[in-house]
Amino acid sequence: MKTLPTLQLPSFPAVPYKRPFSVAKVLLLRSEDLPQNNYKRILKVFNHEYKSLSKVYEMDVLKDEEAFEVSMTKGDIYHIREMLDTMGDGRTSLSPYDTAWIALVRNIQELDLPQFPSSLQWIANNQLSDGSWGDEHFFLTYDRLLNTLACVVALKSWNIHAHKIEKGIIFIKENIHKLKSAEAENMTCGFEIVFPSLLQRARNLGIDNIPYDAPVIKEIYAARDRKMERIPKDLMHTVPTSLLFSLEGLQDLDWKKLLKLQTPLGSFLTSPASTAFALMETKDDKCFRYLDDIVKKFNGGAPHSYPTDLFPRLWAVDRLQRLGISRFFESQITDIFHYVYGFWTKEGIFSARYSRFCDIDVTSMGFRLLRLHGFSVNPDVFKHFKNDNKFSCYGGQMIESATPIFNLYRASQVQFPGETILEEAKKFSYSFLQEKLESHQLLDKWVISEGLSDEIKKGLELPWYADLPRVEARFYIEQYGGATDVWIGKTLYRMPDISNNVYLDVAKFDYNRCQAQHETEWNEIQKWYANANLQELGITRKYLLHAYFLAAATIFEPERSNVRLAWAKSQIICKIITSHFKHKTTSLEQRIDFLENFRNNIDGLSKTQSKTGHGILNILLKTLDQSSKDAWRIHGRDTSHQLHDAWGAWLMKLNKGVEYNEDAELLVYIINICAGHMVSEETLLDPVYKRLSKLTNKICQQLHGYENEKVLGIDGCSTENNSIKCCTEIERDMQALVELVFCESNVVNKNVNQTFLMVAKTYYYGAYCSPETIDFHISKVLFERVV
Repeated sequence: MKTLPTLQLPSFPAVPYKRPFSVAKVLLLRSEDLPQNNYKRILKVFNHEYKSLSKVYEMDVLKDEEAFEVSMTKGDIYHIREMLDTMGDGRTSLSPYDTAWIALVRNIQELDLPQFPSSLQWIANNQLSDGSWGDEHFFLTYDRLLNTLACVVALKSWNIHAHKIEKGIIFIKENIHKLKSAEAENMTCGFEIVFPSLLQRARNLGIDNIPYDAPVIKEIYAARDRKMERIPKDLMHTVPTSLLFSLEGLQDLDWKKLLKLQTPLGSFLTSPASTAFALMETKDDKCFRYLDDIVKKFNGGAPHSYPTDLFPRLWAVDRLQRLGISRFFESQITDIFHYVYGFWTKEGIFSARYSRFCDIDVTSMGFRLLRLHGFSVNPDVFKHFKNDNKFSCYGGQMIESATPIFNLYRASQVQFPGETILEEAKKFSYSFLQEKLESHQLLDKWVISEGLSDEIKKGLELPWYADLPRVEARFYIEQYGGATDVWIGKTLYRMPDISNNVYLDVAKFDYNRCQAQHETEWNEIQKWYANANLQELGITRKYLLHAYFLAAATIFEPERSNVRLAWAKSQIICKIITSHFKHKTTSLEQRIDFLENFRNNIDGLSKTQSKTGHGILNILLKTLDQSSKDAWRIHGRDTSHQLHDAWGAWLMKLNKGVEYNEDAELLVYIINICAGHMVSEETLLDPVYKRLSKLTNKICQQLHGYENEKVLGIDGCSTENNSIKCCTEIERDMQALVELVFCESNVVNKNVNQTFLMVAKTYYYGAYCSPETIDFHISKVLFERVV
């Protein structure tokens, strides 16, 4: 079979295309057809019969998802898919501290040799130029001192690399005073437990020149005693507690009891250091196999925690969703949710599978994401983290940090009716975070991220009900730290599956690409506005922009242009017709005549119909005709009768004055039809669909009233006690809608029922946010490029 020769085109690199053409078809070039070069554009090539295979007679820039994938070529998007598909036990940077503890393990055959000599070699190879060990690109006092002291102790224990030991001791001596001014919020996990233990080992080894009795050291010992009072030793021997992560810092342990708390993989709470200490004390075979696997996998080094399979999976999905690019990875995300759900328990989850110890951070993230994707998760899981009307990341926590409580706040917003524990969690977390913001105390215990304070501030300002996808993405692209984010465990560590610049690059490229399409559509809809003389019908240019913004901020993908335009135009026409029907000069006879002419698809001016009514009918019919043509072009389906019937039903109800204006139901139907979602007669008669319609109409009508009145707090959407959130009926109805969409809608297509919530959220947004906030969002989302 013949193939098309290499194409030579101006401003393009040569594109060798090896796949045979099919006859008389448009061939969409996929990523697997091209080499790994990043192309910003791609050709759409038509061909005639095989005799003219070498003749390319049309070239165009494709604007669909396949073209975007090609423009990135087997590069960024392919790379991310590979990352998501190959997460395994989690990817993380290595920890000198944990490696040092493994290096301390003596040969289990009682020989005076290290059991893991490659770990000693790793330590020798990874000392920094200043004599310390740790994250080369980020200095945190707790991290550097802990890593360096551990590595010095390990090398000294085997009396090797004296020069490296000396350099390490000098670093410790010169920097230990910095503990006085170090932020307590950034103290590494269990520092007050494990650092004193290392100091004692160093003293026993005769390491001099360390100020063992300095006041700052005594303060650390005091902090250790306070923590031990919170979790008594009797308790830690019977149930999993956070102290299992720091056993190497403890003494007088009952190993017979503790070994019952091992994970099936042999670790103690996924900590290599803690497990290495257990191996020294017990010679337990499961501990040995766990450490042996780590050393072999990481060439002598060890991460601060292993495995970490649940945490990065959930956080990666969260980042991709908030950056607005998750649609490129739907298959991988589905697999991730099934994987995580397989380890979900009634007590919650931890960063890794098989852990009987759970924390509120990973549990909250898992709960929210799983619920929003249709998985059954019980909110009673959060009762395990509540004590005396407060929620904690885990029992014995001394400093409650912002990020776990922020994730609890986000989880609490996907509430179903009657879930009081989530209501309690929402009130607590909001107050906790608000207090942190007001007191400027947002240094976090678990992550160092420059955009964290802005992320939390925006999260409190704009509740989930009012958060539109493009608004979220536009701000999160600025807040997401990418590869600069540093995570805090027992030492600092990096999580490339969560924090990397590839996500950010794709998000920026995609956002600007979508925005360019939105600007084109905005120009188009302005022409429609002018040609239809909508200003004479009471529609201001500002309202036109507002209507288009709501559609574009919700349905943003470039290839869904017809849906956006149909949504925006339909919302505007609804407003025009409603105003016309309710105007005192419009008689009952004129309204009936309007309905009859619409039913019969008559565009002519009747005896009773006003000139205004005729103009409105003309706009409606032309818009319906265009929407039908677009749907036929894209989906190959005639939707003209469905669209016409939907508008006819809406007009009849408007004329009769039903309890709730059914604009929202009409918009939902138009969006679904134009998007190609099947909405059959059977679906329309389904009880769940009817409940969705009725509830959405009610919610949107009430919110429309709030939007008109703008009875909000003093500074718009930044006020907690605004009238919408205080309206228990709206909140209760929104909870019921969320439950219908994500829990009970088994018969109704997922895409169809989620459109109800999508539309309701735009009404909530319009009612909740001040006009100034909306104007700011419009400017930023539609017209300000991401750089």
